[in-house]
Amino acid sequence: MSHAAWDDWERATAASAPGHPEPLPLSSAPVPQYGSGSLADLLPTLAAGMGVPDVAAAIPELAPADRACVFLIDGLGWEQLKAHPDEAPFMTSLLASSRGGTGRPLTAGYPATTATSLASVGTGLPPGAHGLPGYTVRNPETGELMNQLRWNPWTSPADWQPHPTVFRMAEAAGVHTAQVSSPAFASTPLTQVALSGGTFHGRLAGEERMDLAAEQLAAGDRALVYTYYSEVDGAGHRFGVDSDTWRGQLGYVDRLVQRLAEQLPARSALYVTADHGMIDVPFDEEHRIDVDEDWELKAGVALLGGEGRARHVYAVPGAAGDVLTVWREVLGEQFWIASRDEAIEAGWFGPRIDERVYARLGDVIAAARDDVLLIASRREPKESLMTGNHGSMTPAEQLVPLLEVRT
Repeated sequence: MSHAAWDDWERATAASAPGHPEPLPLSSAPVPQYGSGSLADLLPTLAAGMGVPDVAAAIPELAPADRACVFLIDGLGWEQLKAHPDEAPFMTSLLASSRGGTGRPLTAGYPATTATSLASVGTGLPPGAHGLPGYTVRNPETGELMNQLRWNPWTSPADWQPHPTVFRMAEAAGVHTAQVSSPAFASTPLTQVALSGGTFHGRLAGEERMDLAAEQLAAGDRALVYTYYSEVDGAGHRFGVDSDTWRGQLGYVDRLVQRLAEQLPARSALYVTADHGMIDVPFDEEHRIDVDEDWELKAGVALLGGEGRARHVYAVPGAAGDVLTVWREVLGEQFWIASRDEAIEAGWFGPRIDERVYARLGDVIAAARDDVLLIASRREPKESLMTGNHGSMTPAEQLVPLLEVRT
């Protein structure tokens, strides 16, 4: 994201800050910086620097490198990292262009959630193109909600997301490509549609992943390697951002980053990023609005998708307009409430929407501005009890780090 674009984004988020006296128009939503400073722009930029055809460098500040490794830390937002310098001294050192690197934020994309972001990273496409636009979305073919993280109910991965990953494009161009992650992710549908290409290496221990990622970088004159760590996100969901458990996970992953950085082979660049940030939401009725217990919000709703801070609302036939009106009246001062077409026009899901993706989006889309959740205590009992949450376009959720170390 350029400095000018970053300034514009900050002004938008300031104008839409909690406590503003009147509901703000949809134009006030700080839309992700697709095409210039989003997660979807990272891998195409790195691959273009290696001479991979049919990809473009969208982040011009990143100089080409023959070998590049992306280390994605699930749940580590830019704001959370900046707020905890003592727990993450190595990554903090990268925020100020020291140690041969640079630090800046990217926008995750909307919604700021794992399945959506990993697909954006791996395909180099925004959600409206790759077609994983939320935690749960309606499958137009079956009418059922599909959980895109757990891939349940199952549907054909190739049909759901037909675009090639950047890893596959790089492999076809002769670049050594590899993913180093938990063995549990080796053959999941999400890995197939978002991160496949080259070879997958499963390792349980974080230290083993770092060592193997460095080995894979050195395995080719040109190399593109991805590695991943999930437990910062897990600690945030269970115990909250800034809990002792979360801080401990941050300290651990900071040591992993340093371990990998110190093993980089020559002509390499390491990029540390994340899929989303996180915000803690208080456990009271003011901050957790239960759709399952609210007759106004339930009226005319056939399916409730997404997650607490980024909802897809699917209306019964003929009721979409009424649902939109009621949701705006009830929630408009705390959420950006848009119709499907309004959200598309505003660019929430990217500059274009593939035809196959259009009906996956809610008839009504609700993105949280304040520290509130739209829970569903009966339909989503586990999710409704999470302390840390994410999904919307606030800086705490939307901004993720892009830290660079080069050799």
